[in-house]
Amino acid sequence: MRLLQQLSAKPYSTFALDTQLAELVELESLAELMAYQPQATPLLLGEGSNSIFLSNQTQTVLRYLAKSRTVLSEDEKNVQLHIEAGDNWHQLVSWTVAQGWWGLENLSLIPGSVGAAPVQNIGAYGAELADCCDYVDFFHWQSREVQRLSKGDCGFAYRDSIFKTALAGQGVIVAVGLTLKKQGQPKLGYKGLEHLNQHSSVAEVAQAVIAVRQSKLPDPAVLPNCGSFFKNPVVSHTVFETIQHAYPAIPFYPQADGLVKLAAGWLIEQVGLKGQRIGDVGCYEKQALVLVNFGLGTAADLKQMIALIQQKVAVTFAVQLEPEVRLLG
Repeated sequence: MRLLQQLSAKPYSTFALDTQLAELVELESLAELMAYQPQATPLLLGEGSNSIFLSNQTQTVLRYLAKSRTVLSEDEKNVQLHIEAGDNWHQLVSWTVAQGWWGLENLSLIPGSVGAAPVQNIGAYGAELADCCDYVDFFHWQSREVQRLSKGDCGFAYRDSIFKTALAGQGVIVAVGLTLKKQGQPKLGYKGLEHLNQHSSVAEVAQAVIAVRQSKLPDPAVLPNCGSFFKNPVVSHTVFETIQHAYPAIPFYPQADGLVKLAAGWLIEQVGLKGQRIGDVGCYEKQALVLVNFGLGTAADLKQMIALIQQKVAVTFAVQLEPEVRLLG
């Protein structure tokens, strides 16, 4: 176990606001987690790629860093994996792609830890974690025991899960179970993947996704950001038709339940905010969905930019944007 006190929050959030953490605890194994007895419920943090500390944090911040990969079973069709929560998500994806296994390729280059993936039910380019997740192992603070939640128990929805609702603050995700396929069909329904076909390899799909992401998303080490800042809104077909009548070129993605998903970045661009900034926080010039810290951004700058985006999109499209990023404090 590692205990740090009174330290800058900058290294622990890729948005890098200059706030402070009162206490940070890092645990390296399940045994350490089971032995740890917090005085109050700690705030969980993965790699900080989806969390922004808006103010000085007095609550203890806990990072669970255990990482191992275990092949539970394998046959000619599938492979079942048990992955500890501290593993890096993109490194895991790259490893599975190198094995020739299908299922995670469209989720390449998403930053963060494996343990954070079920919380958001991370998704990109027509795929999401729920597509291949079998179970999530969850350590409860109260019972001091690990519970295995099946995929059905996890309440997966668009950027949502039981870990953001009923189990929020109740414990720690310690591992994830995945089933990947030896033979797969590429998911190519998103812009940037048109040059591929159903005969493309899993590595070709992953490389195409990485290329698209790198062309649109700034490197947080160079320009601090948390990737896509807002959820893509899902609206009724009636609302969609009203918007499409005024904006025939609007990109849209029909959902199985009859609703329609819209591209939040496109909406923000249409209201003229792409490349705009307030203080040292702004909409990235290559992708309006990404908010960036130009170096000296403050929480006040960020909150004003969020409010401006939400207000303009609501007035123009009657659509309310919700942050995908976790705002703390």
